Amino acid sequence: MRIFRINFLNQGKIYEIHAGSVGQSEVYGFIEVKDLIFGESSSLVIDPVEDKLKNEFGGVSRTLIPVHSVIRIDEVEKKGQNKIHELDEKNNITPFPSPFLGPGKDPDI
Repeated sequence: MRIFRINFLNQGKIYEIHAGSVGQSEVYGFIEVKDLIFGESSSLVIDPVEDKLKNEFGGVSRTLIPVHSVIRIDEVEKKGQNKIHELDEKNNITPFPSPFLGPGKDPDI
């Protein structure tokens, strides 16, 4: 089984998720991610980040990620841990310029 690790920007955070299928979407400018892979739910130790991602993507058969939000896509040997990283000054990642205003960007609003 092929496993892909996808890193992308979402609402000022870096998401790292694992999936069984990644490809170009029929919607222009989006990457289609299917077959999301999460850790075992029978485990006694529950990772709160993994649980948050399960809740966010629960019931999702496929998700479309804007191409300009994708940082990296790797094909990996085995599934790793899904993560959410805060985007801070230690990271060397700069979001792609966007014509849309985010919350709190315009003092007149």
